[in-house]
Amino acid sequence: MTTLALTSAMLFSRRHWLQAASGMWLGALARTASTAEGTNRSPGFGRAKSVIFVVANGGQSQIDLWDPKPHAPVEIRGEFHAIPTAVPGTLLCEHLPRMAKIADRFALVRTMSHEDLDHGSALYLTLTGQYHARRSSNPAPAETDWPTHAAVVKRLRPGRQFIDSAIHVNGPALVPANPGPGQNGGFLGPDFSPMLLGDVTAESMVLPGLAALPEVTLYRRDVRRQLLQQLEEQLRPGPASRSTYEYRVLAERSYQLLSQPEVQHAFELDRESTATRQRYGLDRSGQACLLARRLVEAGVTWVTVFWNHSGRGQDLAPHDTQQYGWDTHNDLSYALREHLLPRFDLSFSALVEDLEQRGLLEQTLVVCAGEFGRAPLVALEPKFAGASPGRKHWGACYSIVCAGAGVRGGLVLGASDSRGAYPVTEKYGPWDLTATMLAALAIDPQGHFTNRAGQQFQLTSGRPIEALYAG
Repeated sequence: MTTLALTSAMLFSRRHWLQAASGMWLGALARTASTAEGTNRSPGFGRAKSVIFVVANGGQSQIDLWDPKPHAPVEIRGEFHAIPTAVPGTLLCEHLPRMAKIADRFALVRTMSHEDLDHGSALYLTLTGQYHARRSSNPAPAETDWPTHAAVVKRLRPGRQFIDSAIHVNGPALVPANPGPGQNGGFLGPDFSPMLLGDVTAESMVLPGLAALPEVTLYRRDVRRQLLQQLEEQLRPGPASRSTYEYRVLAERSYQLLSQPEVQHAFELDRESTATRQRYGLDRSGQACLLARRLVEAGVTWVTVFWNHSGRGQDLAPHDTQQYGWDTHNDLSYALREHLLPRFDLSFSALVEDLEQRGLLEQTLVVCAGEFGRAPLVALEPKFAGASPGRKHWGACYSIVCAGAGVRGGLVLGASDSRGAYPVTEKYGPWDLTATMLAALAIDPQGHFTNRAGQQFQLTSGRPIEALYAG
């Protein structure tokens, strides 16, 4: 593979390599950010080396998954039965049998709540911890957006051990057919956007182009590198422009990738046994979760996994299970039973179990959250595809799952009313979840980060959910 061919092969993700590499250029600036030693540390402060944030795009139904109401009328409780779990007194949906068996490994927060009622802006809230300026809407991404969690972490914790400290997998999240806001560097700029990986099952390699041809020895590669540098010097008069610098950084990072087999290995899913890959599920959701485990194992600080890339892909592809999202306005029971819950139960339980078996769960905070929940009333919505009833958007009360990094397994935090509609105990918002995840990484949520102009921004207005670590 020639040097130019190597660079070309990397261009499938050229922007992402630039984002990772530009940290060298902005390293001094990044080190000025507040990584918060903090005096008021929460119980979970600094317990995690990594965070895996699994995003259920479209909004999971709290009543049909995590907070069943078996004694409510059928139009509220839905068609599914509740089953006992490994934690006495805690019930889950009958279609989550694997999660029920490991309920003592994770905590449920059943009183998440906010005021945004549409996917784009609510997903933005979930991924940034900040309300969008246009609540309950589907805005396009903008340069003035608040940076995604992963970008903030990348700003505060530039990658050292690995090529990038923050990676998005199985993205971008489509809302419903276009990428939603809150997934990039926002006003921090593209340099801090996380590396973005799409469908990790689309090709035999997650990152095509990383493998060097066997006939290109290290010596030949170094000679070609020197030749390219000499040509560039002759063809580039005067001071280098920003674009020229970016090209240099890209080329340098490409060479580094080829010389760091441990980085390449992290992306090679075929190094896993057939049994392990099957345990996660061979679809794009399952393999994305498996890649997340490999990435944190390799030293990546933050991995966002969009468990389903499309919030409502079933409208266009009703027979393709992998296109289904959690936006179940109609055909709720069918979509959950046949397409969503079996895959989710398999992949998410595998992630938790695999991390635990490898000794990684104690140093990895795993969180699963959607942008909101679903309405307590099951009803047919004429404006949406589907012949059987479903549930509307509902932000007033929904559930999330947390595991690892000191989180107390088996905990059920908070309670909703008899309809699963409103919290009856203390409620928490996405800003509090943001604070919890940052604190787990030893980043003070009340600290600040700066943009290139030196402006300071407080990380979040939220407070860590300390009760997750009680007992």
